[in-house]
Amino acid sequence: MTRVLAIYNQPADPAKFDAYYYSTHIPLARKIPGLRGMRLSTETPLSIAGMAPYLVAELDFDSMAAFQAAMATPEGQATAADVGNYAQAGVTLVAYECKEDK
Repeated sequence: MTRVLAIYNQPADPAKFDAYYYSTHIPLARKIPGLRGMRLSTETPLSIAGMAPYLVAELDFDSMAAFQAAMATPEGQATAADVGNYAQAGVTLVAYECKEDK
């Protein structure tokens, strides 16, 4: 499985960020073909080292190839292009292969 982790910095206007993120960006992201799951932090994450992020989002895809194919679609491109509309404070995006350790 491939997980995409989006770590958002503290926005200047959290209410404006939230309004846009939840009403516009999340509906765009949910349309990405091959998206298997999405989780969002429900409270401001606790920082173990460094500055605490404002929000963390996790998106799951079957594989790195599936993620790359999904991001090449019009829906994936629209979602990626939308990030600049609300994440002016910055975001760190990483994609990585993972497995569940039982």
